[in-house]
Amino acid sequence: MKKIIASLTLAAISTFAWTINGTGASFPYPVYKETIRHFYKETENKVNYTPTGSGTGIKEIAKRHVDFGGTDKPLSPKTLKKAKLYQFPTVVGGIVFAYNIPGINKLKLSEEAIKGITLGTIKYWDNPVLKKDNANLPHKKIIFVHRSDKSGTTFNFTYYLSKMDKTWRKKYGAKKIINWPTDDQGRGIAGKGNFGVSSAIKTNAYSIGYVDYADAVKNKIKMADIQARDGKFVSPTPNEFAKGAAYAGFDAKKDFYKIIAYPKKGYPIIAATFILLPKEKVDTDKKVTEFFDYMYKHDEIANKLGYIPLPESVKNQVKAYWSQKGIK
Repeated sequence: MKKIIASLTLAAISTFAWTINGTGASFPYPVYKETIRHFYKETENKVNYTPTGSGTGIKEIAKRHVDFGGTDKPLSPKTLKKAKLYQFPTVVGGIVFAYNIPGINKLKLSEEAIKGITLGTIKYWDNPVLKKDNANLPHKKIIFVHRSDKSGTTFNFTYYLSKMDKTWRKKYGAKKIINWPTDDQGRGIAGKGNFGVSSAIKTNAYSIGYVDYADAVKNKIKMADIQARDGKFVSPTPNEFAKGAAYAGFDAKKDFYKIIAYPKKGYPIIAATFILLPKEKVDTDKKVTEFFDYMYKHDEIANKLGYIPLPESVKNQVKAYWSQKGIK
């Protein structure tokens, strides 16, 4: 009898189980992937998410090719209204300088060093600006690794550079894809997705690039300490990410449109990542919010991977936003 009841229960769950599909930002992929695994195990509802980059995520949801899109570059209320989309944040993470310099286990990058490396004016590792804070750096060309695809990680990284350096702001600005000056000098390598950048750094000696913290940890790549806005050097740790995230200040009335890089204190290169939903697909949207509500209730998954869960106050804002839009 117990076997029959168990079979009937399983059949009932399977009958009502659903599948949703999303694509976009690779920055949150590790935490989405792990949450998806747990969610399926507990509910048998399936969430498919492909880390194709924020540009693709925005494009695919705008065309309604997927049920939800992921982006690290938030869309303005005006853009959302035109595209008939909803938007909300899911998690916060750090973007790190990952590097591969044989024999160098500790690297400190001042703001001047970061400006020089990204603008291409510092070409060798033993440049005096770098030697000021680091010993025993080799006379080797710096290879700069960056994203090849339209990327929210690139947008947030270049937004940080724009806030930190007026030269970068005037010449390049904050964009999802950049013509990096190091490419013109023959010292650049492009990788698709955060995984592609991590792989390129790992396999190219004397390289450095920007990548999300979770991918750097997963690939066991060394990460540099960097100078924060208050002048202090900080390590890329979840604790330092959280200090910066405290200055986020999301507003539901603006569809949570907020770029949080270069905060007053804490690690300076942080980013929130967002989900985009089509306004007209209410039933499907409810499935998407069910999944992310599950994620909000399981902070331990994000914490384990080095992400910063949203504060409870922001989660409550998001849930009220869902209710107001009729998608909860």
